[in-house]
Amino acid sequence: SAAVERRLAQFRAARGSVGAAPRPADPPGVSAASEAAEGSQVRPAPAAPVWARPLLLKVLLWAVLLALFAELELGLPYFVLSLLYWMYAGTRGPAERRPGELSAYSVFNPGCAAIAGTLTAEQLERELHYRPAAGR
Repeated sequence: SAAVERRLAQFRAARGSVGAAPRPADPPGVSAASEAAEGSQVRPAPAAPVWARPLLLKVLLWAVLLALFAELELGLPYFVLSLLYWMYAGTRGPAERRPGELSAYSVFNPGCAAIAGTLTAEQLERELHYRPAAGR
């Protein structure tokens, strides 16, 4: 186990992301032994407190604004407009896609390539022709 941890630390150091991916929690006796075997190791920064996480702060701000707009009797328009904004913000354009990532809609993929698990017309025809008729 210590050899695996050492090789993983070397791999992360070679990639330049030693602090980017935190190690899983080790049992109390194993962590001291692996740190002694690895020598000096850069520890990842501690996780941010729950109240300082951006998503939680955004949700709390949205809820406070919803209460404010509901008090002004504009709660429904605020809710609908925020849903429209979330739909807009949740969609990514083709330029924002990672290299090699396919779109869920095959017409936007190079060569109209379908993603894994898509039911194509050809597959449906194959399954219909080879399946015995129901009730026979």
